[in-house]
Amino acid sequence: MKSKNVPLLLLTLLLLASNSAAQRTELTISFGEQFFEALLDAVFQYAPPPEFSLAKATRAGGREAVLSGNSFAKAGPCSESIKLLRENGGARTAVKFREGQIHALLAFSGNYNPPLIGCVPFFGLANAVIDLEFDQPGRRLIARARVQDVSLNGTGGIGSSLVARMVQGAIDKKINPIEIVNTDKVSFLLPIRSSSVKMKAVGFSHNVSGGQLNIRVVYEFGRGN
Repeated sequence: MKSKNVPLLLLTLLLLASNSAAQRTELTISFGEQFFEALLDAVFQYAPPPEFSLAKATRAGGREAVLSGNSFAKAGPCSESIKLLRENGGARTAVKFREGQIHALLAFSGNYNPPLIGCVPFFGLANAVIDLEFDQPGRRLIARARVQDVSLNGTGGIGSSLVARMVQGAIDKKINPIEIVNTDKVSFLLPIRSSSVKMKAVGFSHNVSGGQLNIRVVYEFGRGN
């Protein structure tokens, strides 16, 4: 007889919980460097390398450097763009966890068209820091890449600071923000007759340690629709 009363007792407790103050819990998701290594391998294997146009005006050194339609450029087309590469000079595009931060090394190549010089090919490496933030309205965890510095080859030292700004501009326009986790997609609905208990993400925290990124999403239990 006692065993028959267990489901009724559990149902009663769940119904009481839905009428009381919201309950909270945490869900932890961990990513290692190897996960991002495999992800990047797949991205470059199954799709063309990401490429971003630089056909716009950029201010450099207190004067306007026109990066498109340069009347002083040498004859011939110049495809002004930056292309991300899997590898450049033995250095690979990668995500690393160092000193509590998320770092990204980006290998790239491209062309730009500075005044009086003409089309200049370049290639190099960009070091970036990845910042995480919680988009409360969208209930998603997003990342933003901030370029710290650029090591440039192939231009004889011409325009490295300008290219660094172009790389950041291309990332801001085409990549940032990067969606890491859509918390709605890891929510659960528990049916209870005509009602339900719903998990809703209300915040997050994260830390980097032991070669892993640990993300803790705070969920609140409440009555569903």
